[in-house]
Amino acid sequence: MNKIEGDLRLDGSERVAIIVSRFNHLITDRLVEGARDSFLRHGGIDENLDLVLVPGAYEIPFALNKILDDDAYNGVCCLGAVIRGATPHFDYVSAEATKGIATSTLKYNACVSFGLLTTDTIEQAIERAGTKAGNKGFEAMNSLIEMMSLYKKI
Repeated sequence: MNKIEGDLRLDGSERVAIIVSRFNHLITDRLVEGARDSFLRHGGIDENLDLVLVPGAYEIPFALNKILDDDAYNGVCCLGAVIRGATPHFDYVSAEATKGIATSTLKYNACVSFGLLTTDTIEQAIERAGTKAGNKGFEAMNSLIEMMSLYKKI
């Protein structure tokens, strides 16, 4: 059996965009730091990494569609933080952002990673943005790098 698997190495030529929501920026700023750290640590060049800021998680799919339509990037890392509140707003935003990211990924057959935190509390979000539970931005970029590598090999 032939095994095809991606790795965590960039050759420095890859262009990557990070789309991040500004809402809950105390969390999303840490996710961006983690994603950038992963990109640079695995051979990426800072000049080939673009940061696209959108108001909230709901707007991520719109920006993703526009970016993928231009075909200028090898991959896109989507980051955001939706924290449950006292109203059903959380359910609508997290579901539509998730659905929109998945739809765009399949529509454009593109390498896109999903780093959207959907937590019940601010404490859970903080844990996932660089404390107890690691940094999910770092992990999302790792996934993207591996998928870009795998995409080349398939």
